[in-house]
Amino acid sequence: MSLSRNKKDPSATAPRQAAPPSALSLTPRLAQFAAVARHEHVTRAAQELGIPQSSLSRALARLEEDLGVALFARHGRALSLTPAGRTFWASAERALAAVEQAAEDVRSDADPATGKVAFGFLHTLGWETVPELLRAFRADHPRVRFALVQNYGEAMLERLRAGELDLCLTSPMPEAPDLVARRLDEQRLRLVVPDDHRLAARRRVRLAEAAEESFVTLEPGYGMRRILDTLCAEAGFTPRIAFEGEEAETIRGLVAAGLGVALLPPPVFPRPGVRELTVTAPRAVREIGLAWLAGRPDPPPVAAFKKFLLGRRGQLLRAPSPHPVPDRSAHPAPEERP
Repeated sequence: MSLSRNKKDPSATAPRQAAPPSALSLTPRLAQFAAVARHEHVTRAAQELGIPQSSLSRALARLEEDLGVALFARHGRALSLTPAGRTFWASAERALAAVEQAAEDVRSDADPATGKVAFGFLHTLGWETVPELLRAFRADHPRVRFALVQNYGEAMLERLRAGELDLCLTSPMPEAPDLVARRLDEQRLRLVVPDDHRLAARRRVRLAEAAEESFVTLEPGYGMRRILDTLCAEAGFTPRIAFEGEEAETIRGLVAAGLGVALLPPPVFPRPGVRELTVTAPRAVREIGLAWLAGRPDPPPVAAFKKFLLGRRGQLLRAPSPHPVPDRSAHPAPEERP
């Protein structure tokens, strides 16, 4: 007889320890346990829950078996909580309250009149365009709430995919199978130069005339950086980058300080120390689009705001402002057309 047959297999004789119950298995039984704990009576708890008494009794027995502790002391048909049962009841009530609050939150967010929209947009649209859009929308939907996020395009698209945003205004238009994008408007871009620059006396300029200049621009990943690289390539050169930043008005400040030139959308307010030149070639525009996650159903407030934004095609950047600034980005004067 071999030695292997004389040895005992420990795995065959050692008792197996039951795995602790998971939250997934416990959660459906918390409401049943809490009802019995409140009434300390199975029959009355079963009537409240609308289930057979026998089913509730079996569920309680299975719960105690899974936990490995007695939650109730039996006194005929009546029950009383054990110390372990009271501890478990307090935690169960907190868990059930949290679930109820979560349900109330999502019901509230989806309410057509008082729901919430998570809305992202580019920094350059935050001065006037978005506030005016929200003002106009809330004229008809005064109680809809908004969670607003300002960021650059790629970061907002990732937040769309993560479910953190419902809608976003972005540029350039995303091309991805998991996203839907609709063009809303376009914005003319300007070559911004210091007011003592060799081109400062001009009103119009070809982008190729700035080929030897140092550019101040946004960091890689920003939509305007991609547009700059694309337009410069169309003009036949690669821009020489002197400074990179994260915000358009800071870029303008660097230009005013004589640190380079920039390609930017029009300012909300005129900036001293710079000149804004119309670019005649190539056609320097950026498309502004609305994006959302494909296949995700819209709660009523999101659907209403989406419909409102899509209804402003071609007019997104023309909202009236209490501080109007001449802006020919959407309608350049005849003499400035390329």
